[in-house]
Amino acid sequence: MPRLTARPLPLSAAMATDARQSLGKMGEDLACDELVRRGYAILERRYRTRYGEIDIVARSGRTLVFVEVKARAGEEYGGGGAAVTPSKQQRIVRMAIDFLSRRRLLDHPCRFDVVTIDLEGGHTRVEVYPHAFTA
Repeated sequence: MPRLTARPLPLSAAMATDARQSLGKMGEDLACDELVRRGYAILERRYRTRYGEIDIVARSGRTLVFVEVKARAGEEYGGGGAAVTPSKQQRIVRMAIDFLSRRRLLDHPCRFDVVTIDLEGGHTRVEVYPHAFTA
């Protein structure tokens, strides 16, 4: 049986990964601030499942809200909202079902929001899209 060894990433790839993670963390922090400002209660951040990770689980009134955060440093790829593809939406729905079933909340009302964070030219724009997609 061959042995698998972890190879360190080249420095440029490691730096790019660190920059992406920093941008993602900053985007999630900004998204949480905006959601709280709008009256949401943040229940959980970075909920992990075998399908991936839900950025934010929140409550708005009696509704559970599963939030995908997309932070971009520019518009060259179409802004943050362009990154929530139909396949990504399906994965988010699977992760939400995991969250709901583990907590026995399958009958609880829920929805899927997207928060985009666009950082361009020193300006930060945070936009919240309630009911961004359906299950």
